[in-house]
Amino acid sequence: MDQLKYPIGTFSKPLEAEERERKKWIGDLKQAPHLLSSAVAGLNEEQLDTPYRTGGWTVRQVVHHLADSHMNGYIRSKLALTEEAPLIRTFDEQNWAGLTDARTLDPALSLALLNTLHLRWTAFFESLTEADFEKAYIYPDTGEEMKLYQALALYVWHSHHHIAHITELRKRMGWN
Repeated sequence: MDQLKYPIGTFSKPLEAEERERKKWIGDLKQAPHLLSSAVAGLNEEQLDTPYRTGGWTVRQVVHHLADSHMNGYIRSKLALTEEAPLIRTFDEQNWAGLTDARTLDPALSLALLNTLHLRWTAFFESLTEADFEKAYIYPDTGEEMKLYQALALYVWHSHHHIAHITELRKRMGWN
C-alpha cells in the first residue's frame, strides 16, 4: 500500500542546498509539466477517470491537483520573498480534488496552466540570490518553517510523486 501511495518515497526536507543542487531542482521543476504531459498522453476518458490506487484520486484529479497545489506553491514562494516569514494559507486538497472542475475538466487545461506556471516559477527561482533562498514561509497548522530552497525541493518531489502515480498505474494496467 505504501508503494502505491508513495511510489518514490516520502519527502525529506533538505537542511541545506548548494547552488548546484538548487540549479538541478530548478531544471527539474521546469521539466515537470512535460513529464506529466507524457505520462497522460494518449489516455482515454475511462483511463483518465481511473484511480491510481484504491481510495486514491483519478488520473484526471491528479493532474488538476498538481495545478491547484503548484499555484498555491508559487504564491507562497512570492510571499516568502516579499514578506517577513509570512503565515501562509493552506487549502483542503481532498475537497478541492472533489470539486466538479477537478473531476470533469479536460486535463489539457491544467497541463497548459502548469507549463506556463512552471516557466514563471523557474524564472522566479533563477532570479533569487543565496540569501533569498533562506527566506521562508510558515505553515499555520504546525508552525513549521519552509525556506525557499526547501519549497523548491518539495515541489520537485511533489511533481515526481504524482507523475509516478500515473506512470505506475499505466504499467499495472498495461496502458503503455
